[in-house]
Amino acid sequence: MRLLIAVIGKLKQGPERDLFAHYLGRAEAAGRKLHLSPLILIEVAESKAATANARKEAEAETLLAKVPPSHKRICLDPGGERLGSEEFAKALAKFRDGGAQGLAFLIGGADGLGLAALFKADLVLSLGPMILPHGLARIVLAEQIYRAATILSGHPYHRA
Repeated sequence: MRLLIAVIGKLKQGPERDLFAHYLGRAEAAGRKLHLSPLILIEVAESKAATANARKEAEAETLLAKVPPSHKRICLDPGGERLGSEEFAKALAKFRDGGAQGLAFLIGGADGLGLAALFKADLVLSLGPMILPHGLARIVLAEQIYRAATILSGHPYHRA
């Protein structure tokens, strides 16, 4: 099953980008044997719309346009489900074992993710009750995908 992370905005060069790349690479390598690869990143420019709501909706439509129709969609949103690492791993396995060809994680811009994306989500996921900067949210997501692969493979990285 292909994995796609589609995000609004680009990370600048520096420690956030390096750490994200580190976990993205680890997730990609760990996911190969589990049919959780390749793992692709798509960065989309922020909307220039005048209002926050208009920006959110424009960005949601742009992100959705980047997702192949065969992919299930997981939208990151503070109001989403709060899954532990093991529950997250089970959710990924359920999508994979249910025949999903791909899984797309959508991360909105500074104003959040528009309703157009949230209504089309197969899962709305929260990384926790705190609002995270987008770079940090990407890092946490990439690490959790890596952790999910290690959980599913029985690797000792995850010690709950």
